[in-house]
Amino acid sequence: MPEYKLASYDFSGRKVIVTGGSGGIGGAFARGFRDAGADVTITGTRSSAADYPGEDLTRMRYLQLDTRDGPAILKLASEFDSLDVLINCAGNARPGGKSEADPEIFAQTVDINLVGSYRFCQAFRDALSAAGGSIINVASMSAYASLPGVPGYGASKAGIVQLTMALAESYAPRGIRVNGIAPGWIRSKMTKPVEADDQGSAAILRHTPMGRWGDPDDMAGPALFLASDAAGFVTGVTLPVDGGYNAVM
Repeated sequence: MPEYKLASYDFSGRKVIVTGGSGGIGGAFARGFRDAGADVTITGTRSSAADYPGEDLTRMRYLQLDTRDGPAILKLASEFDSLDVLINCAGNARPGGKSEADPEIFAQTVDINLVGSYRFCQAFRDALSAAGGSIINVASMSAYASLPGVPGYGASKAGIVQLTMALAESYAPRGIRVNGIAPGWIRSKMTKPVEADDQGSAAILRHTPMGRWGDPDDMAGPALFLASDAAGFVTGVTLPVDGGYNAVM
């Protein structure tokens, strides 16, 4: 694992929400903002933070919340007069372990990943505007190239790229910046079977100019930058964080 030396960002007193912040890439986002001084709220699907053994969720507020539950999202939004950063990271592929070849499962994936992100954006629009806040939507390299077996996941992540551009335009008059991050091959529960396949992993490394798998902590720095004043004139962009994978034909 590489040694991480994040640039110094100060989010003291800032309010941050990370959906899907209970582990993996979302957990890395949450820890990055927490360690930069932010007041971080995370959401997950399990009943409590204690149900995520091995994850560092200290000094963060945890809420069980499904991105398909519109009323629950609106209830949470009603608690915030202002919000500095919203990171839409909650997502799924093959919900329930079922095949996305089934149109109903395809639709569930899109609802969780894409529509769920939009629900959060709309629900927190006023609070973000009050703070001159920033949204970071989490896309994927599958927004740009096919991944076998997960057409709903890929379609939802391509939709995230378009949603990011559309909201960047419509939210700009409200003082809200909207950007995205598209992770490449990052070590996670979802990618563990691929990494364990020696041939598949070797093919990925050959295609990745930096020659290694990404780590969830690789995501924190780009998110801190995009949410900071250093990116004050940046909106509508989805930044690939993939070791150069998408740069290679």
